Amino acid sequence: MADTTAPGLRVAVLGAGSWGTALAAACARSHPTMLWARRPELARRIADTHENADYLPGIALPADLRTTADIAEVFGHLQGAVRPLLILGVPVAGMEQACREVAVGVARHGMRDLAVVWTCKGLDARTGRLPHAIADDAFAGAAAISTGVLSGPSFAREVARGLPVALTIASASAELRDRVTEALHGGAIRVYGSEDVIGVEVGGAVKNIMAIACGIGDGLGMGANARAALITRGLAEMTRLGVALGAQADTFSGLTGLGDLILTATGDLSRNRHVGLEIGRGRALDEILGDMTQVAEGVRCAPAVRDLARRCGIEMPITEAVCAVLFERVPPADAVSRLLARDPKVEAPGVSPPLRAAARPPGGDAGGPAEPDPRHPGSGASGSGGGGGS
Repeated sequence: MADTTAPGLRVAVLGAGSWGTALAAACARSHPTMLWARRPELARRIADTHENADYLPGIALPADLRTTADIAEVFGHLQGAVRPLLILGVPVAGMEQACREVAVGVARHGMRDLAVVWTCKGLDARTGRLPHAIADDAFAGAAAISTGVLSGPSFAREVARGLPVALTIASASAELRDRVTEALHGGAIRVYGSEDVIGVEVGGAVKNIMAIACGIGDGLGMGANARAALITRGLAEMTRLGVALGAQADTFSGLTGLGDLILTATGDLSRNRHVGLEIGRGRALDEILGDMTQVAEGVRCAPAVRDLARRCGIEMPITEAVCAVLFERVPPADAVSRLLARDPKVEAPGVSPPLRAAARPPGGDAGGPAEPDPRHPGSGASGSGGGGGS
């Protein structure tokens, strides 16, 4: 039965992994919130102990956080709200099923205004779709559902502990962005809005692959210089692919691009970095994944990102190298050698290669500012732009 207290905002989170639980805990401090776990025994343990010992051991959850394994109970909880919000805390591999369950629940309960937000980062390994495309297909014809993606540099355990974090909610719907901001913003959490769903999703997918690359480099003992180069050129790959897909270039210099890339490529809590570290130290991928209890999305989506880039005609050499190591049994040191053996590139496309080679601007003195080159818009003293091939 639906709760009829009808608060302004009510939240449900599907998925009781570390991130879903952390978000549910954050929302529960200010709004009625329900956390759905697929396993009934996990839902019962969380309800009894106010702790998710499977994914966030040692962290106390709010006493007001309700838990269930019954999807009908989730919709009963949301049905009583003026502004219901449903957060999908599931990995990309589970998103299609989750969206279809949501579509059925919305129709069955006659809901007229549901905001649905996902948190997964990656591409569908089978179809190469970004998460918003999966949602669009599942919710086709469901006018009652508005959608968006919540992302940013965030480790679940730190958020659950109440440590500071900044997140981005991207959606074409201003009302949805406001709803998510109301649910989460405050205390140690800052929420920023964006309309660039594609950019946020591409950043979330590619940064995991770059974190594997950085982990491999660190596992090989390549040093801080190499890590900085991988992060920077990884950002260039991310930006090139995103812009080709219709994203805004500025998105990749923000929280969900550079911010998330730095965190995932350097943080000790990063699952994708962990995979890379262990590979660099000589362990086999199957062995590494077999020891992990949570998903490293970069492993699953790396081939899909590589294939998408190839279809778009986008050069992503670091992504190619990671795939070669993960799936083609290329030794990590050999993959690094291949990257280093690539032809020299111009970092900024606004600077022409002949100009750089001559170290002399056309029509000017060697020590003075370059005149703009009409063949390369943006060239000259103030020229700027994205990276070329990594």
